Amino acid sequence: MSPELAGFLQLLALIGALALAYVPLGNYMARVYSSKKHLRVEKWIYKAIGANPDTEMTWPAYLRGVLAFSAVSVLFLYLLQRIQGVLPGSMGYSSVNPAQSFNTAASFVTNTNWQSYYGEQAMGHVVQTAGLAVQNFVSAAVGIAVAVALVRGFARSRTGELGNFWSDLVRGTIRILVPGAVIAAVVLVACGAIQNFSGIHEVGQFMGGSQQWNGGAVASQEAIKELGTNGGGYFNANSAHPFENPTPFSNLFEIFLLLVIPFSLTRTFGVMVGSVKQGYAILATMATIWVGFVVLMMWTEFAHHGPAFQIAGGAMEGKETRFGVGSSSIFAVSTTLTSTGAVDSFHSSFTGLGGGITMLGMMLGEIAPGGTGSGLYGMLIMAIIAVFIAGLMVGRTPEYLGKKIGSREIKLAACYILITPALVLIFTASSMALPTPPHSMLNSGAHGFSEVLYAYTSASNNNGSAFAGLNANTDWYNTMTGLAMLLGRFLPMVFVLALAGSLAEQKPVPVTAGTLRTEKPLFTGLLVGAILIITGLTYFPALALGPLAEGLAS
Repeated sequence: MSPELAGFLQLLALIGALALAYVPLGNYMARVYSSKKHLRVEKWIYKAIGANPDTEMTWPAYLRGVLAFSAVSVLFLYLLQRIQGVLPGSMGYSSVNPAQSFNTAASFVTNTNWQSYYGEQAMGHVVQTAGLAVQNFVSAAVGIAVAVALVRGFARSRTGELGNFWSDLVRGTIRILVPGAVIAAVVLVACGAIQNFSGIHEVGQFMGGSQQWNGGAVASQEAIKELGTNGGGYFNANSAHPFENPTPFSNLFEIFLLLVIPFSLTRTFGVMVGSVKQGYAILATMATIWVGFVVLMMWTEFAHHGPAFQIAGGAMEGKETRFGVGSSSIFAVSTTLTSTGAVDSFHSSFTGLGGGITMLGMMLGEIAPGGTGSGLYGMLIMAIIAVFIAGLMVGRTPEYLGKKIGSREIKLAACYILITPALVLIFTASSMALPTPPHSMLNSGAHGFSEVLYAYTSASNNNGSAFAGLNANTDWYNTMTGLAMLLGRFLPMVFVLALAGSLAEQKPVPVTAGTLRTEKPLFTGLLVGAILIITGLTYFPALALGPLAEGLAS
């Protein structure tokens, strides 16, 4: 079987698995966030934190809950790293320095999981499990909660109430993420991923010296890092490490995990707003972009330029031989079009255009299908922009799901789509203009610029993957990427929740002959076009200096 055919068959198998999970998982999540009943364990949690889950919140109250919980999480994770040296189960590792502790705390609380450290050489069992793994669950649950609040804004009318943040947070964790992660961890252990609390072992003799390996609760963290679109690996090699991702099947299973909730949330959206066709329209938009990017990535990486590529069956540099070009291409596109950031190959070693595709996936806003929750609310914001553009074309007030898109709504949507590009470009320009930060680049020229651009694109979009060439473990990059992650996560949430509150207060508008049918293929095409055009106009100059220049020169 040719490598190209193998990659195509894996793509078909993945699409089939996602299709089978779409309806049952989407319907289940809709029931989770619509139910009035509380599980016993949930009642215990509400009592412990002093929250009343039945109290409805306006958008400012909901936002205060998000920010307060996240602020406490950052502080807790920061302190846990700072005292690691005196904790049991630290495996002899010392406390993490302040700049890196801040960066890591901001990273995992924002669902970014950017790592400027070697996981197996810096973090002990307590920090990995009680700190990082816990945030993998709750940061993902926060994203879903904000998305559900926006969906309620479309579904409700003449009220400013969006639900209860604490109830949404707990339900997302207890009813969706924990059960899913448990099942996924069992599958990964069966595939060969390790799950233990062993210490450091010296293995064999290599060129006169021994090699050290350490164990850990790897399978459980791997499961939630993919299911919650987190991405932080237990080991520095991330999902390219055989302890995390041992076989081609486990690799395809991990890709399935990182896509299944974001895609299925479109079904949840359709059910909650009372029109599954609207959910299918959003799904079609996400799937069109995802499949298009996968095909384009495979084409760039399978292109045979010279005998070395022909012998290897494609651009194999930086890719695991047990996965090959096809599976690595699917993983790279999926992890950058979601907010996962996990890698089973090194994006810096992709072809120039291939590296540009991974960057462009993040620059779209990670909305195809995006992160857990963040992908759905990002796509709905783009749908509002597309409806507004269509309204300008025909000269009528734009409407979406029975809600008028007035000046307030479009201003909030515009602020949402502008904030992340501003962070990416400002931080990149600062790092290139100052004398010291460029010293962290491994390469010069266009590829070196791509390393910096990729880092801030990843941080500001809460992705977490790296171009594997930039030394980001400096005070400058630890601080700046930490700030980019925090601002890139929570500033957009302000605009999303404010928009949700504004929509919830409106009176529904009746459908007329002039209403744009947003469940039709025409609107899907308009939405895809709007996403690509807006992203292209925003980022083309930066891409032209980096991956495009490198790709055209090779």
